This record gives sequence, structure tokens and C-alpha cells, in this order.
Amino acid sequence: MKNMMEYNNYYAKIEYSNEDGCFFGTVAGINDVVSFEGKSIKKLKEAFVESIDDYCDMCKRIGKTPEKTYKGSFNIRINPKLHKKAALIAATNGISLNQFVERAIEKYVLH
Repeated sequence: MKNMMEYNNYYAKIEYSNEDGCFFGTVAGINDVVSFEGKSIKKLKEAFVESIDDYCDMCKRIGKTPEKTYKGSFNIRINPKLHKKAALIAATNGISLNQFVERAIEKYVLH
């Protein structure tokens, strides 16, 4: 994944601040906001590992689940013409619109 860092199945989006002269990251897929920074890639990685370890320790101490729960459903808003075309393709293939969207996402995410 582009501009992402991974540690122990936790992921963070990485950016660079030209103004501050440092890299910074924000952890994705958790129930809180956890960010970190470093002046070099090495320092950034160290800060990421430390922030994840600290966050997981804190969650364990207070009995909190660190990861967001995904229930498998979400609402999206798309252009009505695209919606119609997707529905027609789904119907033509004998599948529901949900199945069509799931397959499209699988194709994009897994390949």
C-alpha cells in the first residue's frame, strides 16, 4: 500500500511536512487517534512501533478493544448514472447490486 507503514497488523498513513521538516503518521483502523513523527525514516519507524506498543498496552490495561469493528455494511453515495449502470450490469449477470459491489471491491483490493 502506498504511503503506508505496517507493524503487528497495524497500519499507518505516512506523510511529510516540508514546513516542519519531518515525516508523520496516523494509525488507521483503530478506535482512537494515534499519531507519531520522526525526522528520518528510521526515527519514524521507531516512533510508530513505540506508539503501537503503548496504545496496545493502554487498551489492555483498561480492557478496551483497540481495533475498530467492521460489521460488513456501509452506505455509499455515487453518481446516479453510475448507480444505474452498476445495477443493470448486476441484473444482466444475475446477481444483486450488493454482490456486484462486493466483487468490484474484492477485485480492486485483492489484486
